[in-house]
Amino acid sequence: MSSLAMTKPVLAQAMLDVQDLNAWYAESKVLHGMSFDVREGELLTLIGRNGAGKTTTLRSIMGIVRKRTGSVVFSGQDLVGKRTYQIARLGIGYCPEERAIFSSLSVRENLFLPPVLREGGLSDEALYAIFPNLRARGASQGTKLSGGEQQMLAIARILRTGSRLLLLDEPSEGLAPVVVKEIGEIIKRLKAQGFTIVLVEQNLRFARQVADRHVVVENGRVVDILTNDELTADMGRVKTYLGV
Repeated sequence: MSSLAMTKPVLAQAMLDVQDLNAWYAESKVLHGMSFDVREGELLTLIGRNGAGKTTTLRSIMGIVRKRTGSVVFSGQDLVGKRTYQIARLGIGYCPEERAIFSSLSVRENLFLPPVLREGGLSDEALYAIFPNLRARGASQGTKLSGGEQQMLAIARILRTGSRLLLLDEPSEGLAPVVVKEIGEIIKRLKAQGFTIVLVEQNLRFARQVADRHVVVENGRVVDILTNDELTADMGRVKTYLGV
């Protein structure tokens, strides 16, 4: 038998493995056994209706939601039980939907406020190469930026920290189509540079342009996982899930 015949495709190793994740806000249970994995170098989206549990999943991975059970293994370490700062130090960066720009700080101050937690973060010049608008607006108050510029600032500041897994919550929300396209190109560039990304997204067109796989979330649980080709070939199935 030839060596070619014996060759089998090698799947990328899972960087993040979520199994039977349950989460609560006070006494209200929001996640009901979420299970999925994210392979190293992959861009995976969580899609679903409003209130399905997508944001809560990111917040639970990050330890912001404290009441949770199940298993969240990142690079061999279980995150359940760890505090948010401990999780960040392992190499996970979180960009919330609200962007959380500090209104009293300049763009530059916002950008360089988060500490470098691990080796491998992007240098100042590398950041400005990806986000040239931020260099030009460095002295401006953070909240004086456009919505798109604020989103770029929110993403840029977690790239300094050394995080290799990026959790991005609705980066296209409320932005003009031309800006959404620009954000998409930035996200694809980050993926090409080796970042692993979990993206919460409602915009299916945007999701299809950037993702490798899509996890469909409904009522706090995974109801389907599709490759990008499968999603494109069966949009009707996905729109049924989303109620559109």
